[in-house]
Amino acid sequence: MKSFWGITAVLLMVTVAGCAPRSMSGDVYSRERAQRVQTIEYGEVLEVRQILIEGTKSGMGTLAGGVLGGALGSGIGRGAGSTIGVVGGAIVGGLAGSVVEEAATQQPGMEVTIRMDSGRTIALVQGIDPPVYAGDRVRILRHPDGSARAILSAEELEPGGPPRRYR
Repeated sequence: MKSFWGITAVLLMVTVAGCAPRSMSGDVYSRERAQRVQTIEYGEVLEVRQILIEGTKSGMGTLAGGVLGGALGSGIGRGAGSTIGVVGGAIVGGLAGSVVEEAATQQPGMEVTIRMDSGRTIALVQGIDPPVYAGDRVRILRHPDGSARAILSAEELEPGGPPRRYR
């Protein structure tokens, strides 16, 4: 029985490790995005609104919760009662694991409305890092897959220090 709990604990840790949220930061690039060409446009931030980026629903939380719930439920009753305990524990654990995964992977974010130098206005959602504020000059980096990020334009930055407007 001890080996069962040991295997269950290892499987649970591996499963939960897969639930780590993908960063939505403007300063973080995935390995797949490294050394890829992006187009750049410039604009001015009109408005920034804080939002919450929902968590992932990969099924890993459901799986981990189901395994743990089934393992805990196996200790209930004998014979048919034990089977009912395993099934019931797996169902309740799976539901709880799904909720926990989504809550654990939520991220604060911002919706940024930008008037591009071309005259059109766009909005994009990204993580809160690095922060941008109304009035900031930003550059928009567009990836061929349609994703984009807004970061402070070089004209807003001074070497080795914070943006000029925040000194």
